[in-house]
Amino acid sequence: MTRPDFPAGPAVAPEPGGAVVDHSDGDGVPAEAAGPPRRRRHPVRTSLIVLAAIAVAAAGGIAATGALGGDGGNTPAAAPSGPARTAEVEQTTLTRSETVAGTLGYGDASSVQAAGGGSSEPAGGDAKGSSAGDDSGDGAGTLTWLPGEGDVIKRGEAVYSVDEDKVPLLYGSTPLYRTLDVGAEGAEVKLLEKNLAALGYTGFTVDEEYTSATADAVKAWQEDLGREETGKVAPGDAVVASGAKRVAEVKSARGNAASGEVLTWTGTQRLVTVDLETQYEDLVEEGTKATVKLPDGTEADAAVTHVGNAATAQPADSGGSSGTTTLPVTLSVKDQKKLGRYQAAPVDVTLAAETRKNVLAVPVNALVARKGGGYAVQAVTASGVEYRPVKLGLFANGMVEISGDGITKNLKVGIPQ
Repeated sequence: MTRPDFPAGPAVAPEPGGAVVDHSDGDGVPAEAAGPPRRRRHPVRTSLIVLAAIAVAAAGGIAATGALGGDGGNTPAAAPSGPARTAEVEQTTLTRSETVAGTLGYGDASSVQAAGGGSSEPAGGDAKGSSAGDDSGDGAGTLTWLPGEGDVIKRGEAVYSVDEDKVPLLYGSTPLYRTLDVGAEGAEVKLLEKNLAALGYTGFTVDEEYTSATADAVKAWQEDLGREETGKVAPGDAVVASGAKRVAEVKSARGNAASGEVLTWTGTQRLVTVDLETQYEDLVEEGTKATVKLPDGTEADAAVTHVGNAATAQPADSGGSSGTTTLPVTLSVKDQKKLGRYQAAPVDVTLAAETRKNVLAVPVNALVARKGGGYAVQAVTASGVEYRPVKLGLFANGMVEISGDGITKNLKVGIPQ
């Protein structure tokens, strides 16, 4: 159970003779609940419900009873009159949530390096500064076409052109690091053949052997690209990436040598990133559900897809306090239409950190502090009002999970004034 911070002045169950005893630590905090307050830092804003100021019991009906006598026992005693306000014990689902600041965008950009006419990302397709072949620029050719920022490039489409030859995108994780020709074998051969098949070229078997049939398909592909029909594929003839890409920034210009960094790109799906303070890392794991609130107030469902394990210290001038460390968390949004036209924006992310199903719960302000520690509720029955001790569970959305003898669904309980 998450223990809440208690404000000063909680209501307490009365002593015999009508005296109300405050068993706090001097600051209005029940001794059992006393402890260091939970630290809150910007940008984290928690929706974990802390115990609201529980009003002092009414001096009339409640103070006049002998409920929960001076020995701290659990024997109930009837009150002479009912409370002014009541609520019913509900059987419900409680979800504790945390709201943190996030950023909507396309994630981190990776670099595309031209190398004599092409490049490829290393295995995984996500590292920055990836390249293939020599990038010294000797004999690299000239960039004659580049895409625009925001363009989406799919399999078979040109990433850029060198000397009017298109350098297309292929999907995969194995970089093209050598010239492929008849007789070559290996994973990169299978990658090439899988892409050729996906683009509609036939007549060969997709395997790890580069045959004459593979060469014929390559020639047909090269003809469609407007390139020389050699039947061979060199490292600079294509760019390999994990999937379709969106151009983030063009780093070179037409007329420059086809070497070095040409552009950066990201995935094509918008996602949300959060720098989560490490003290809250227990709230997230892959699959954790969340709600993303956009600047215009609309919301979209999301789920955690990645939780990093490398903590980063945040400098004081970044908005965090000195010594704050964070973990990178990534969330995906399945229904991209819910994100509207936003390409990048600050967002609020509410993480569903803990859920309890089919629990009995009452409003937080129905709780009454017991003599000797713990809590009770005022059970309103046909014979009067009696105090029934309760064990507290999850706090969420102004409600608290309770259990104990005589605590049942639809039981009417009093709300102390």
